[in-house]
Amino acid sequence: MENDDFKTGGFIQMKKKIALILTTLVALVLVLTGCSSNKNASDTKTKGTLTIGLEGTYAPYSYRENGKLDGFEVEYGKAVAKKLGLKAKFVPTKWDSLIAGLNSKTFDVVINNVAENASRKKAYIFSEPYIYSKSVIITKDGSGINSVDDIKGQKIAAGTGTDNYNHAKHFGATVVPATDFQTGMSMIDQGRVKGAFNSKEAFLTWKKDHKNTDLKYIEIPASKLPISEIAPIYNKKSTKLSKDVTKATKELYKDGTMKKLSVKYFGEDITKK
Repeated sequence: MENDDFKTGGFIQMKKKIALILTTLVALVLVLTGCSSNKNASDTKTKGTLTIGLEGTYAPYSYRENGKLDGFEVEYGKAVAKKLGLKAKFVPTKWDSLIAGLNSKTFDVVINNVAENASRKKAYIFSEPYIYSKSVIITKDGSGINSVDDIKGQKIAAGTGTDNYNHAKHFGATVVPATDFQTGMSMIDQGRVKGAFNSKEAFLTWKKDHKNTDLKYIEIPASKLPISEIAPIYNKKSTKLSKDVTKATKELYKDGTMKKLSVKYFGEDITKK
């Protein structure tokens, strides 16, 4: 009888051990599942969230409609975050402080019509481009500007620190800082500048809401200025996140989302070279 009690007690202890092992395994599976569903938890400033910096004043890329952020880059940012299993959080910031916010970890990524160039690649990293942008000179008839070569020595509006600013300087213009797109257009109308250096896509979108404008654009040949590759930009430490966003962007190309968004906001597909 005593021996039977011993056997019974041993069996109960064994069942408890098996139950404990199974519980541990289940907990481990749940942890691993949680990690895989949020692949970037360790690579974003806030767990479960992709914090995106943008201006929110540059249609059709990002702008406010009835007080709510909208635009190509807003929808693109949301689509990328969804692919990563994250929630998109947008932080509107003025251009002058935007890219600097990556180093101060104000946000994880900047999606704000930022072109790749040599100087930025030295200090930051980029994901797959999502837009291929053409630069133009915006001006009026009678300005004396008929090609990009004509801006030499002329006052031209462009955003400080932008590629537009650098390009205008490269072609010899006297660059007058413009805080946003509308300011640049107003400066032309007021006669403060002869024109503005900006993207064709931004001007066409602006023109939809300003049908009576007498402003026009002069396209710059690719032989004089290569098409700009626009891509998400990160600080140097966000290598994993940049690769994950590239993967997500490729998936958005494959499922037709990129083309759909481009046609919606620009009237044509500018997400391919």
